[in-house]
Amino acid sequence: MSLQQNKSIWCLMLWSRLSRLRSLTEYSSATQLSSHASILKRLNHTRMKLKYLLILSLLVSALLSVAQAALYTYSADHDVIGENGSYTIQEGDNFLQLAQDLQVGWQELVDANPDIDPWIPHAGDIIVIPTQYVLPTIREGIVINLAELRLYYFHPPAMPADEQRKVSTFAISVGKSDQWSTPLAATYISAKHKRPSWYPPESIRQEHEERNDPLPRIVPPGPDNPLGDYSLRLALPGYLIHGTNVPEGIGMRVTHGCIRMHPIGIEKLFAEVTIKTPVNIINQAYKAGWMDDQLYLEAHSEIEEQALAASSNLTEFVQMIIAHTDNAEQFSYTTFWEQGYQAARNKTGLPIAVSQRAKK
Repeated sequence: MSLQQNKSIWCLMLWSRLSRLRSLTEYSSATQLSSHASILKRLNHTRMKLKYLLILSLLVSALLSVAQAALYTYSADHDVIGENGSYTIQEGDNFLQLAQDLQVGWQELVDANPDIDPWIPHAGDIIVIPTQYVLPTIREGIVINLAELRLYYFHPPAMPADEQRKVSTFAISVGKSDQWSTPLAATYISAKHKRPSWYPPESIRQEHEERNDPLPRIVPPGPDNPLGDYSLRLALPGYLIHGTNVPEGIGMRVTHGCIRMHPIGIEKLFAEVTIKTPVNIINQAYKAGWMDDQLYLEAHSEIEEQALAASSNLTEFVQMIIAHTDNAEQFSYTTFWEQGYQAARNKTGLPIAVSQRAKK
């Protein structure tokens, strides 16, 4: 991990934790202030320390913003973006909080660290921050990979002949079960709404009725609105890409079929995309791509109801490696099949080098 990336990680975590502490203090009413004075005093003290650390971190990292951290450059012959980081667990950490702080998804953080207890990790444990990605096969507009619980936005090139392209990527949440699954689709953005109202469909209202938690027919903008501050309507009837008022659930299968994003991510995406931006919803459990002269394989668990074959079937990844090593006229290839099989079995979501090439 580079020094700049390490600085960015700490900047991101400090900002997230300061924001959370600020929300806690602003939320407290006058009665809470009197009954929780000692707690708030400690919170304010911690907040001040974090504030000074944040300012220092911002200066050291040259004011690197959260939005910039999700933006990458790629080219036609370079399929891998980003690099993985690392973090040393502190007392009291858990993956739910760390996923928010680091702007990664909960499930991808768990998958990347299979030997670490996500709820009670041991202080001193070093975890992998999964921020390296093999790009999906489709590279236009918005691509939502259900298996990966991740959204990619391929920015339009400034000039048609530009070789260097830009892509942003964000952790997402998707449909939680067969009944509420997010469908595969080729669609587009049909509308954009800032501070949207939510009109719960009858099926969701009935679900809440059964839990003795009735919903109104219209939920206005505000802190109780599960759509958050921004929504992008798809031409696929009934489906949105939207923010949330519960960012702890990002990177999980917890929605009623819509695509949910962290408030920071949706604000960035909302500002970038336009009406008619194409949206492809795919279920690509295996991704392969070249970086320099090494072929990387990234493996995830498929969304079962969308899978075309059993999850134990490794044919797909084998065919993918063969397809990426078929230019025998120009290159000689050395493929590490055992590493490929391990990546396909373990499904950590981390790109693993499975082949290398040399020009003839």
